[in-house]
Amino acid sequence: MICQRCHKNEATIHITEVSDGEHQENHLCEKCAEANGTVVKNPATINQLLSSLIMAHSGAAELAGMTCPECGISFLEFRQQGLLGCPNDYEVFSEALGDLLVRVHGQDIHHVGKVPARGGSEQKKNIQLLRLQRELATAVEAEQYEKAAKLRDQIKEFEQE
Repeated sequence: MICQRCHKNEATIHITEVSDGEHQENHLCEKCAEANGTVVKNPATINQLLSSLIMAHSGAAELAGMTCPECGISFLEFRQQGLLGCPNDYEVFSEALGDLLVRVHGQDIHHVGKVPARGGSEQKKNIQLLRLQRELATAVEAEQYEKAAKLRDQIKEFEQE
């Protein structure tokens, strides 16, 4: 888009003014915007914006300093790149990733794999049972006995169905 004032340079500043319910848009180049009295600061990169948003998040300072002992990636690097460095990162950043995954995928954040549509109900049941048993073993290993008891009860109910 070309600057509406000088009609030479590309418009990089877009200003929307609202007056009495009417919108007026101005598209100006940096020089014309400065001449018009609009303060032009250096635009932030997307990484800078993400970093500032992460730091604004409650507890973000702690997360930003966390690094994976296996691959060395920090949480801040993950948020900037959008990629984790290794499978261990899921455990290291589990608290923050859980919130992120819930926002992206809804309440069900456990990967259960894909199952064929026809004849897959028994297989789905087996996968669910295996997942519960894995969670039970992890809870017992972590000495989370209340969670383990709940999982044990869920497994019993599941097997009785």
